[in-house]
Amino acid sequence: MRGNRAKLLSGLGAVLFALLVATAVSTAVGTRAVPLGTVVDSLFPFEPHDVDHLAIWELRLPRTALGVLAGAALGLAGAVMQGVARNPLADPGILGVNAGAALFIVVGIDIFGITALTGYVWFGLVGAALAACLVHAVSARGQGGATPVRLALSGAAVSAALTSLLTVMLLVDTDTFDQFRFWRVGSLAGRDGAVVGQALPFVAVGAVLALASGRMLNALALGEDTARSLGQHLERGRMLAALSVVLLCGAATAMCGPIAFVGLTVPHVARLLTGPDYRWILPYSMLLAPLLLLTADIVGRLAVRPAELQVGLMTPVIGAPVFVLLVRRHKLAEW
Repeated sequence: MRGNRAKLLSGLGAVLFALLVATAVSTAVGTRAVPLGTVVDSLFPFEPHDVDHLAIWELRLPRTALGVLAGAALGLAGAVMQGVARNPLADPGILGVNAGAALFIVVGIDIFGITALTGYVWFGLVGAALAACLVHAVSARGQGGATPVRLALSGAAVSAALTSLLTVMLLVDTDTFDQFRFWRVGSLAGRDGAVVGQALPFVAVGAVLALASGRMLNALALGEDTARSLGQHLERGRMLAALSVVLLCGAATAMCGPIAFVGLTVPHVARLLTGPDYRWILPYSMLLAPLLLLTADIVGRLAVRPAELQVGLMTPVIGAPVFVLLVRRHKLAEW
């Protein structure tokens, strides 16, 4: 038991080290290559008249911080959703949370005239919360309640309906469409430190709630009756888990737009490394997801240099083959 714990801790340390390396590379790579030594020198002291220092502080550090924050949020949210729904296909996109956040951000742009990315956070949170409540309410109707299959089907239906409504609003107002389309592709570029600062409290609270749900998710995986016999308060636990998902997904989607495959793929990779214990799946997901997001962003910057491909286009390119490989090896059935 101690040997397994030590192995998992060392694996977590290795993932953390890889994330630190990706963070360093992310601050050095771009249209203008900056040596790692210059990156370190720019931290203390900062020279405002140095072009490299300005690029690092004004562009790359906020972009990297956003990638770490959004990646951690999406990884945790995906793991919690899959555990609560007991469905290996659950993620913010499939269960309609991203669609709800996107719809309300369009409402903020079209009706309330929101133009700053910092204002998107609030509308994204409200939309994510309402979409999650709607999916649960639809799936809970009828005999048997909100089963994993009903949650997936209800999420797909609600997501399709919200996306259709969003499309109608965008077709009616071309100005809103012009503003929305740059956010819709999913990107870490063009965001400043203010966005990261505003979203950080929501992600922090959501992360604490998500990490605290590990024991409840382990018990829930054994079945509801068994979980209750082990002393778990499932209704309260599910409510706190759902709140964590809303905070994490709403903040991440508002910060950088809907990014696919991170919340879906990363928890399965974490499960391969840790086994079925959510007390380890959750922290592994929290570190693996930003590692994937930063890697995708770095590849996007280098693929068509001096132009770049947005991270929302690159994560499916990297994540989809991994997910297909997991399916072919029948790993998704080991739930």
